[in-house]
Amino acid sequence: MIDSDGFRPNVGIILANDLGKVLLARRIGQDAWQFPQGGIQQNESAEEALYRELNEEVGLQPEHVMVLGATQGWLRYRLPTHLVRRRQHPTCIGQKQVWFLLRLAGEDSLVRLDASSEPEFDDWAWVPYWEPLGEVVAFKRKVYRRALTELAPLLFPTGAPAIPAQG
Repeated sequence: MIDSDGFRPNVGIILANDLGKVLLARRIGQDAWQFPQGGIQQNESAEEALYRELNEEVGLQPEHVMVLGATQGWLRYRLPTHLVRRRQHPTCIGQKQVWFLLRLAGEDSLVRLDASSEPEFDDWAWVPYWEPLGEVVAFKRKVYRRALTELAPLLFPTGAPAIPAQG
């Protein structure tokens, strides 16, 4: 499902633990780390997509998490030219995402990368809140920064750790 501007609707998931660290996962067979995310299907709400993707990618059920909030509106990123599939119609030039901030409401052992028949990740780690900005592929960094900045007050009501300088 691609909109008239060429963007695919998607959800992004920032999963935090009680220490304010966030889950970062490594894509299978790659040295590419990211937050769980995935497309919103036809006739599916963003919240329904959140729970489906959460289960498919990290094996968590709705009762395993607490939703702290979501970004206001869509955050967009464009794909690098070499990743755009021009022969696909409609052509997808990027993603538009609603980002959700969740807190794990249980033990780390609830996280399972093998819950799906087609796993997307082969490793995961709890990392400091801003660390993903230095780990994610460059074309997603601006969206990650916007999502983390907008959602930080929900996780750190008395003040988030300092955001690193843009690099």
